[in-house]
Amino acid sequence: MSTPFHYKPLALMLALIGAAGQAAADHAPQTMAVVLVNGGRPSSLPTQIPTTIEGISGAQIEDRINATDAEDALKYLPSLNVRKRYIGDYDHAVLASRASGTGNSARSLVYADGILLSNLLGNGATYTPRWGLVTPEEIERVDVLYGPFSAAYPGNAVGAVVDYQTRMPSKLEAHFKLSGFGQQYKQYGTDDSFRGKQGSAAIGDRAGAWSWWLDLSRVDNNGQPIAFANKLLSKGKADGAGVPVTGALAGRNPQAQDWWILGASNQIHTVQDHAKVKLAYDVSPTLRASYTLGWWKNDVTRSASSYLRDGAGNVVYKGVVNIGGNSFALLPSDFAPSVGALEHLMHGLSLKSHGKGVFDWELAYSRYDYGSDLVRTPTDAVPNPGTNGNGNGTDLGGSGWNTLALKGIWRPDGMAGAHIVDFGLQRDSAQLRNHVFSSGDWLHATDGKLVSNFNGDTRLESLYAQDAWRIDSQWKATLGARLERWQAFGGQIANAKGVSVPFGERSESSWSPKAALAFRANEDWTLKASTGRAVRNPTAAELFQGSLDASNKIVNSDPNLRAERSWTSELSAERMLAKSSLRVTLFHEDTRDALYSQPLQRDPTVSTVQNVGRVRTSGLELSHQADDVLLRGLSINDSLTYADSKIVSNDALPASVGKRQPRVPAWRATFLASYHVGEKWTTSLGARYSGKQYGTLDNSDPNGSTYTGVSRYFVTDLRVRYRVDRHWSASVGIDNLNNAKYWAYHPYTQRTVLAELKYDL
Repeated sequence: MSTPFHYKPLALMLALIGAAGQAAADHAPQTMAVVLVNGGRPSSLPTQIPTTIEGISGAQIEDRINATDAEDALKYLPSLNVRKRYIGDYDHAVLASRASGTGNSARSLVYADGILLSNLLGNGATYTPRWGLVTPEEIERVDVLYGPFSAAYPGNAVGAVVDYQTRMPSKLEAHFKLSGFGQQYKQYGTDDSFRGKQGSAAIGDRAGAWSWWLDLSRVDNNGQPIAFANKLLSKGKADGAGVPVTGALAGRNPQAQDWWILGASNQIHTVQDHAKVKLAYDVSPTLRASYTLGWWKNDVTRSASSYLRDGAGNVVYKGVVNIGGNSFALLPSDFAPSVGALEHLMHGLSLKSHGKGVFDWELAYSRYDYGSDLVRTPTDAVPNPGTNGNGNGTDLGGSGWNTLALKGIWRPDGMAGAHIVDFGLQRDSAQLRNHVFSSGDWLHATDGKLVSNFNGDTRLESLYAQDAWRIDSQWKATLGARLERWQAFGGQIANAKGVSVPFGERSESSWSPKAALAFRANEDWTLKASTGRAVRNPTAAELFQGSLDASNKIVNSDPNLRAERSWTSELSAERMLAKSSLRVTLFHEDTRDALYSQPLQRDPTVSTVQNVGRVRTSGLELSHQADDVLLRGLSINDSLTYADSKIVSNDALPASVGKRQPRVPAWRATFLASYHVGEKWTTSLGARYSGKQYGTLDNSDPNGSTYTGVSRYFVTDLRVRYRVDRHWSASVGIDNLNNAKYWAYHPYTQRTVLAELKYDL
């Protein structure tokens, strides 16, 4: 089956670049484009990057972006989108990339100083990277590696690898910031303002061989409602029963079916505290020991508001109601509030040599623990979180993951030699513990009568090697391979009767070759070709979900899920000048056995994770950067992505064949212009665009601009920053300046005004 952009002639790329490129009279001499990692700093990146990489510095983030969370640093990078619904969104902010949507969290990797932040316990909206363990103020820079082209990463890197490097001082420094933000939100029957505040402080120093860093922050935000109670008109009964009510709003769901919107729910008040301590000691001029301790605490309350009123004007939350002559039964879940208390710990320890001689090595260990993670929800109909009664609690305490890696760099002929070999041995382990209980005191109970348990562990042991070979001054080749052994064990499901049924253990081995070739055509132009295989193994949540039937047999689960297997290739042309760069990339991804939740053929009302036979994506990505464009002090970053992503085969849901992959739009674009006015003022204007998307495999949801839909969007952002002196600065900004209303199942924020005051020692 042919695809629009599958390996078109190289002349097409050169023509596109020539048309979009800028002439330059002066340029600095350049070497073959490559990213070199600071040897003394912990990082997830290999020493040599074989393919496309984009990045932004902490100084640029501060100048140009309204960054309230770490993921905001990625706002304007090509082909990326983070599904951040409100400031402080901790459980749905999934990273999407070229060929992966915002429902596939396990198809990307996020690191901070070499510590894994990606939540590979599961795949989906509730298994997002732990963004809260990095604050925007501590970011030194963030780099994104596109695609599975480095042997240093497991198959979860198929979409992208994000690497945050945070500050480590060389002298005494301190930073303090206070900020506030708010939005006037209008949607359905909700018209209200929602506000929040944020504060952070950081201090660090270096004395002799020791350096240290302490970072503290708090976010206190009231987000907009992100869910809405609803009833399909077709489900109403024309029996004249129920309390007559007013206030229900007519609309259409994503399938274009008529429904009533009854009220708003999941209006979230979140208070998040963050603390991080980093210590580093130079054992010798070429050997550094580092330790990081991160702590994150989140107290969250979700409340609901009914639009329904009876004849006396009273708010109606429960019972049978009559709307337009049809009766509907209100369920406790329609307006259910909830409360959550989460406390997580992160540890990272590394010992790294950086002599840049013939051989360097690193030993690194990290651990992420769900110290406590409890969310409680009532099962009786209650109007607000303050009303007690029966309810359930979901406890993820004891879940977490850990990584252990021994890495080496071998330079057979020293730093100036033709070969640089990265190699390593890694182990990544994940433990999922999900305990659901019931209690008559839903507001305070920490345990109760068993409702269900599902637990399980996964482990991935890997061996990799990668050789970056500088053939001559024009040619460079990178060859690598990764051998992996994956295990799943300890799987178990228990029901309310106390019956516990184990899953069988599994183990599989796979290997993933990688190859890249770069040609330096002249001082300005570099051509690159890359290809690589990625094997993304099922997560514990995908494997060990389900329930027990009357005969205590596991149902609604497939413990024999196959791993996703992707071949990804790209062909790029890059033009690098002194003050501008332009990159055009053709990319292609062919994924077999993609993991998606879809209806069971025997029972279409039940969905579970199943393999989708084949998904194919081909596309084109343009990325452009330029400084001093037209005006001195004006910088522009822009990108455009086209992706033709189709489901080629799917035995579980034949109606999906030929349809677009969910949440991967055909077109995406970003634009960010920043202008320095003298030495004190900086202004920036940004724009983000995404074309039409679908949320279902069979594309049966054409109406994206509604609750549970996935919509196109065009959003603009504004920021103005003023440096009062070398210590003080202030900024104001507006996100979603044009007040777009757009959705990814839940609504995003509407026009939000931000203001901040910062002091730097």
